[in-house]
Amino acid sequence: MRIGREVLLNGVLYTARDAAHRKMMELLDAGKPLPVDLTGQIIYYVGPSPAKPGQVIGSAGPTTSGRMDAYTPRLLARGLKGMIGKGKRSAEVIEAMQQYKAVYFAAVGGAAALLSKCIKEAVVVAYPELGPEAIHRLVVEDFPVIVINDTFGGDLYDEGAKTYAGK
Repeated sequence: MRIGREVLLNGVLYTARDAAHRKMMELLDAGKPLPVDLTGQIIYYVGPSPAKPGQVIGSAGPTTSGRMDAYTPRLLARGLKGMIGKGKRSAEVIEAMQQYKAVYFAAVGGAAALLSKCIKEAVVVAYPELGPEAIHRLVVEDFPVIVINDTFGGDLYDEGAKTYAGK
């Protein structure tokens, strides 16, 4: 997948934000396994709000991805293949995505209620004590994202700025 490609994701995503990432790093530092096998998986950087009666999940909009940059290369080395969030990634993360053949998607910020309608199942699978920052296993249908960073080092944000500057 190349930058700029619009994708509708279907299947399983895992959620994880800052606190869950810190806990996963503590496990790796101790030589212990992660609470979920991230091989071939996608992490959505989201802390969903509680579900209202009759709903699977509450609002589920992306959070700023840069806060996870310190942890991301280690997870990519363990087989993580994609991340969803908003905002730019560091040069180290972009380099690691090339090395481990992973992509970074953006979900539209400000559309949390709309995105939650694409989530058909949500179950806490690790760190329930973290509340909304627990790791959830989501089943999604037609979850809309855009490829921001690809396996070739492409960066849609940089390309957009260059295009704008050239006009």
